[in-house]
Amino acid sequence: MPPVKFTQRKFVSVDPSKCTGCGICELACSQEKSEASPLQSRIRVVRMKPLFNFALACRSCEDAKCVTACPEKALSQAEGTGVIMVSDKKCKGCDWCVQACEHGGITIHPETGLAVTCDLCGGEPQCVEFCPEEALELVATDEEAENRFNAAVEKMPAQCEELTVTVKNRDWKRLLAEAEERSAKVSEKLEALKKKSKNKKKPQ
Repeated sequence: MPPVKFTQRKFVSVDPSKCTGCGICELACSQEKSEASPLQSRIRVVRMKPLFNFALACRSCEDAKCVTACPEKALSQAEGTGVIMVSDKKCKGCDWCVQACEHGGITIHPETGLAVTCDLCGGEPQCVEFCPEEALELVATDEEAENRFNAAVEKMPAQCEELTVTVKNRDWKRLLAEAEERSAKVSEKLEALKKKSKNKKKPQ
């Protein structure tokens, strides 16, 4: 086994069996970096409704293909953590890094036209903090992330069958109760985000 290159490596991993595709992680991320706009988020929700949703974020790879693909040498990795750093002065927005990434973890900012990726918010990722379903967490290895993802995929047939039976039986009471519970969690996190945004804008 090759030696670990980044001994303090951590990245955001999703459990698709918990993710509802609500997009709170995108709002929390973009609000932390600039303004609450999902298009500016560094974590992206993929919605494969109704049973499978998940989020993509940078994995700070040991062998980061985005770094080696950049023709401008605009990308580098932080020592210890492996967090990808983008030099705005060097980046030309060519998107070679986007094409090279196997995990969908880097994107081009819709306004600046430059590459952006997760920097873990200095160690306390806001997407993890505000996820209403606790579907996101920090992990240290690709194996951890892949195991969570694969376990969720294996549950899909049973979940599909269960949903089909529930709908056929018109068990709306159960479905609505679950929907209300999710809505309550989302509302709670949205209020917390609004409060944080207001506090951020207050003059110090």
